[in-house]
Order: sequence, then C-alpha cells, then structure tokens
Amino acid sequence: MKIVIAGAGDMGTHLAKMLSGNGHDITVADVDPKALAEVGSLVDVETTEGDTTQFSVLRKAGVRKCDLFIAVRSVENDNILSAVMAKQLGARKAIARVDSNEYLEPNSKEIFIDMGIDYLFYPEQIAAREVINLLGHTSTTEYMDFAAGKLSLVAFKLDLTSPLLGRKIIEDNMDEDLEYRAVAIVRGSRTIIPTREDRYEEEDMVYIIARHHATQSVVELSGSSQVDIKNMMILGGSRIGVRIANELQNKINVKLVDYNADKAYRLAEMLDKTLIINEDGRDTEAMLEEDISGMDAFVAVTGRSETNILAAMLAKRMGVKKVIAEVENINYISLAESIGVDTIINKKLVTASNIFRFTMTTDVQAIKCLTGSQAEVLEFIVKPNSPATKHTVAELGLPEDTMIGGVVRGDRVFIAVGSTQINAFDRVVVFAMPDSIMRVAEFFN
Repeated sequence: MKIVIAGAGDMGTHLAKMLSGNGHDITVADVDPKALAEVGSLVDVETTEGDTTQFSVLRKAGVRKCDLFIAVRSVENDNILSAVMAKQLGARKAIARVDSNEYLEPNSKEIFIDMGIDYLFYPEQIAAREVINLLGHTSTTEYMDFAAGKLSLVAFKLDLTSPLLGRKIIEDNMDEDLEYRAVAIVRGSRTIIPTREDRYEEEDMVYIIARHHATQSVVELSGSSQVDIKNMMILGGSRIGVRIANELQNKINVKLVDYNADKAYRLAEMLDKTLIINEDGRDTEAMLEEDISGMDAFVAVTGRSETNILAAMLAKRMGVKKVIAEVENINYISLAESIGVDTIINKKLVTASNIFRFTMTTDVQAIKCLTGSQAEVLEFIVKPNSPATKHTVAELGLPEDTMIGGVVRGDRVFIAVGSTQINAFDRVVVFAMPDSIMRVAEFFN
C-alpha cells in the first residue's frame, strides 16, 4: 500500500515506524528538514520537504497514486485542508487529526465526509476515553471489549497472591467451554505467545481473552482486587485531563491540579463540579496537603512524561490504589511499569490502533496496539471460503507468534482451542506480533 503521512512530528514518526514494518511504501512530508532527516534516520521511508497545504508538495509526495493519506500536523486546519486537497488529487482514503470535539459530532462528520475526508481522529479524546474505561476496571492495566462486548481483553500483572503462579499457561484438557484463555505474556521486555511448556511466573503481565461475563472472576486471578473509585485526583489541565474531569465530575469527587495559575482560573469556570487546585504536582508537601493519600485513583496527564512518572510514583508511595500516567516518550514506558505505575497511556499508541485498520485489506472491526507489549490484538470478520474456514485452528498453520483467542458466532461465544472450527462471518479475536499481522489477515480474507 502507498501511504503518505503529512507531518514528521511525534505522531507522524510513530506511524511511519509502525506502518513501514508491514511492508508499506511510505512517504513523509513536512516543512521541517531536520524533522524529515530524523524520520529518515529511524525508518526506511521516502521524504518530501514542503507545506502539504500546497498542491505542488502533495503531487511531489505522490498523493495522486496513494492508497491512504494521513494528516497529522500540529495545526488541525492544515490537516483538514491537506486531507481535502489530497482526496481531490486522487488519494483513495484521506484521514486527518483534529483538536476539537465539535468536529466529531455526527452532523459535523457528515460535512467532512462530503468534503472527502474519510475519518477524523482526536488523539486526546481517544486517550481520555481509554482512561475512563480503565477507571471502570481498576484491577486491569488494559481492557477492551470485542464483538459488541461478548469477548473482552483483560491485562494484569501477577501478584504474589495470584493462584495462577506456577500453573501451566496452556492446560492439557482445554475445550471450548473455557471461560478464558491467556493469549500472551510479557516477561521483562519480552512478549511470549505461550506454548504448552510455559508456566505463569511472578510479575508476568498476562493478556487474557475472556467471555464477557467472566471478566471479573478472571481479574481476581491477578491477586489484586477491584477498587471502588469515589475520590480521584487529576494532575494536569491538559485536554485529556479536562475531558476526564468533565466526564466524571457528576459521578465521583474530582480534584484537578495544575501549576499554571491562569489556566487553573479558566478551568474553575469550565468545570463547575471539579475542585481546581493551583499547585505543582511534583511538590510532595503540597500534594500531601491536598490529601493525595486519600484518593482512590490518581491520573497524571501533564504534557511532560517525566513529571507524570514522578507524580505517579509519589501517588503509589502514598497508597493510591489505581495510578495512571500518560507517557508519550515510548522509551520510558517499560521504566514506568517497572517502578510500579499501574497503567500507562500513550496517545500515539491508542491513535495508531484507530488508524491501522485503514491499512488492512481484510474486514477488521477493531485493532488495539497494546501499550505494555509488542503484540497487537485484532477482531476479524471471516469471509466465506477463506482459508480459516477450511481447517480446525490446530490445522490452520498460523505463524508461531500468533494465537486465536476467541470466536463469536451470533449469540454463541467460544474460547478458541485446537479443535475449534471457524465458520464464515464469525468474529475472530486474534493476538499477533507486528511482523505476522499481514500474513494472519490472509487466513480470514
């Protein structure tokens, strides 16, 4: 697939790295030659220097023959304009990053579709939604529903008290009446698709596909318990922080801390049921005075990964049961997890999940790029006469770094095992390492 990315910032660079690993022909365009040089040094892509709101630059980048145009510049108006222009020049699909929730309202989306833009995405909204979802499942580090909620992905770290410790990950007597199945383990920095020889170990990050009604009992296997959140503190009056507070202030007690006095004043006018505090979240004494130790949850979403990690460490040390930190520097993610931060949010990763499906030729209903793992989880709809319908799961010959977790057939739900037979139009949830995704997709196409 020919893909043109407008914008060589953090988001554009991450997308270029992710998509180039799947054999796509990538061109990155930007006005900044230094940013282009940095992208070119990190990944094998073509680069075009210039303003992507100019027809000449878009033509030079090869938009006329591209299958997908992705506009991720820092200014939303530039993204909208360049996406419309790219579509008019011949791009098969054009998607754009925006910074306004107003553009995502149904009536607005119809207008943009008429203009030629296939999809708009707002990274801060996606990240805020992820945080709110996780606050409803406090024992997990990642959570996602598939097939309209019939199957769920649950991820958690094994505590010393977990009954799973020492047990075989894949039992010998597995059948489709299972309630859940582990589809991946992260041990240290290594992602493991389990075999019959693997056993659970302390500190494993376990990724499990479960029938929806069984998720609570599955989470109890982690050794930790669900937290009833009544009091929450948010550090950072960022767009993510404001969206979280706005969504939750009518349900729980919310405190929002920001060091900027002018911003704190504006936030107090916007969020009438949130207590706004003008303090530095890195100041231990100030945070203790604001009763950080009395919080059930702490969410750090300032614009600096280092500040979020340090504040999350303080919250954890003060006894806060659920701690979430936004870490945009991907190199810091494993560090943050190793020092006790419960859950990491990264806008680039949650946004990439939404964009990645536009690069797939198979019918993909959902993709999640996992924060704590190199693997990705996908929901396919099986096409008639596809290879997946010809054999049982054990006989399919899937890549070794791939595992089918579950199958939904109408109202019936199966946890996939070797004897499972996949039918046309089934919804199948698959765990796969990035290098195998395109090969796996062929089985369902």
